[in-house]
Formats: sequence, structure tokens, C-alpha cells
Amino acid sequence: MAHFLCEYLNMLKKQFRLQKKSAFNATYRIKHSYCIAGLVLWVGKKKTDSSFTTKAGFVVSKKTHKRAVKRNRLKRLMRESYRLLLKEEKIPKSQQYLSFIFVGFERALEHDFSKMKEIIYNLLTNIRG
Repeated sequence: MAHFLCEYLNMLKKQFRLQKKSAFNATYRIKHSYCIAGLVLWVGKKKTDSSFTTKAGFVVSKKTHKRAVKRNRLKRLMRESYRLLLKEEKIPKSQQYLSFIFVGFERALEHDFSKMKEIIYNLLTNIRG
């Protein structure tokens, strides 16, 4: 039922979400990041076992915008762009890593959906290492 609900609501499934604070901290500790147009991508460790799924977290700080509506909209745009890229399987290289964290800043608030999808695609394809 949950699988059907996620597909119906166009949500990123729970198995692909980074949720624990320890997982976020472990990804930040790697200090491997890329930035394009107000979005920063933090990349976690490379996978040693392919049975693990790559998880993604989405963060927008209160310093970015004081209104929760704006922050949540930016997170939704990032999450949906990532979900569609996963569904289309356009980013196979990205599945080599354990986790990603997408951080949105003030410049990213002005982007629309198509621009956001393009930025996230560029971030994920430009990963070196």
C-alpha cells in the first residue's frame, strides 16, 4: 500500500531518503561537495556493497528564507527533480555513492522546476572521484 501511495503522490520513497542525523553528519564529514547556482551537493562515501540503496537528503536553512513556505517549496522542487532523474535513470554514476545531501541557498529560490532539474542533473553528472 505504501509503495502505491508513493507512486500516486509522486513522492521520493522512504528507502531513498536520508533521515538520521548521524547519516547527515557522516556525509558532511567526507567534505566532498559541489556547488552550482545556489545549490550545493554533498557526496558521501563510495559504496563497497551494491546491495545498499543510495539515499538523498534535502536541506534548506532558516537563514535562506524566514518563511517556511518558501523553504518547503525549494525542498519539494529539489526532491521531485531528483526523483524524476532517478526514475528516468539518467544518472547511473550517482548510484556508486551511499548518500547525497542537497542544500539550497537564497539564489536557488528564484529557479523554476525545469531549471532546478537541470542544475541537479549537472551536479550529479559532474561528480569526480
